Amino acid sequence: MAERRITRRGLFAAGAVTAVGTAAGAVAGIAAGASPEDAPTVGRPGGTETEPFHGVHQAGVATAPQAHAVFVAFDLKPGVGREPIVRLMRLLTDDARRLAEGRGALADTEPELAVSPARLTVTFGFGPGLFEAAGVDPPVRQLPAFETDKLADRWSGGDLLAQICADDPITVAHALRMLVKDARAFATVRWTQRGFRRGAHVQPAGATQRNLMGQLDGTVNPAGLDRAVWVGQGPLRGGTTLVLRRIRMDLESWDELDRTGREFTIGRRLSDGAPLTGAAEHDEPDFDRVNKLGFPVIAEYAHIRRARVADPGARILRRPYNYDDGLAGDGTPDSGLLFASYQADVDKQFVPVQRRLAEGDLLNAWITAIGSAVFAIPPGCGPAGWIGETLLVDGAGGAAQNRGHG
Repeated sequence: MAERRITRRGLFAAGAVTAVGTAAGAVAGIAAGASPEDAPTVGRPGGTETEPFHGVHQAGVATAPQAHAVFVAFDLKPGVGREPIVRLMRLLTDDARRLAEGRGALADTEPELAVSPARLTVTFGFGPGLFEAAGVDPPVRQLPAFETDKLADRWSGGDLLAQICADDPITVAHALRMLVKDARAFATVRWTQRGFRRGAHVQPAGATQRNLMGQLDGTVNPAGLDRAVWVGQGPLRGGTTLVLRRIRMDLESWDELDRTGREFTIGRRLSDGAPLTGAAEHDEPDFDRVNKLGFPVIAEYAHIRRARVADPGARILRRPYNYDDGLAGDGTPDSGLLFASYQADVDKQFVPVQRRLAEGDLLNAWITAIGSAVFAIPPGCGPAGWIGETLLVDGAGGAAQNRGHG
């Protein structure tokens, strides 16, 4: 692999190899001196909007991404086995159900904070350790090692996950507190990771998210989820799997790269996300096209080429959130991406793509994975059910049938 190593220095010469077009964007503002009453309306208040909690699938996967998220992972306490886990999930399911409907959790001392659900979703995931504690064959396992990773325990692993998303940060904070309080007798918090996207109504519904490097992130998602995302058989049927990667960005050195070099690295224009061979974001890239010098217009190790999955049914569902944890003492930002990837089969969908990226992605010069965790996302439940029932009760003796999913 030595001949494939990519350096930042080499990419500063990218402009001599590839020429790309840029487009300028514009934003509208309120005219100076205009009163607040004259300000344009950007959207109706969304605090009372709800997302359905009950269903075949858990909310928070196919749900249109909300503006704010927190991922919290728990480690089960010693001696907590299947029966205590069942009690825990019944309790947390009831909390999540109530909060998603705009009602306070049981014994909620601040129920007023729950009356604006702001499209709240709470999505639960089970790590390998939870299945082992319950005496159930795990349908997921941790990822293999990748040479570009520099993983820290403080951002990795976990027995139980709660992914909490809403369009209001107070709603997210309140839901987190309720769940942590009710889990305290059974588990300890391993880590929390907070993320954000554009605020509600800031951009059109369905528009692709930008990350803190300025790239459109999540352009190529599967068109249908039945094959690519939802598990079709076994106790995990109707569920999926989640790989959560914490990816630190070296924004200071990224700033040093010119626009041509950045677009050469990604293989897309920054202005509109179009591939360097196309005119619009969702155009299919032409990996065979070469420039006047005979070089590929989309470089051999450009990010979109290395991440490419031709079969739409084998693609992962990207639902990323940015993170910004402030500044270091020298003023450099601690920023990056919480890359949430959902897929029916981790080994067949996520791992091959990540291997290609680790082996030779130009973007590796500016990003590093510092956290990694894998969870099975159980199917949804009905009004009388609870999350995890098919795995911990119905499928307790037959989870081995589903080993291929993850």
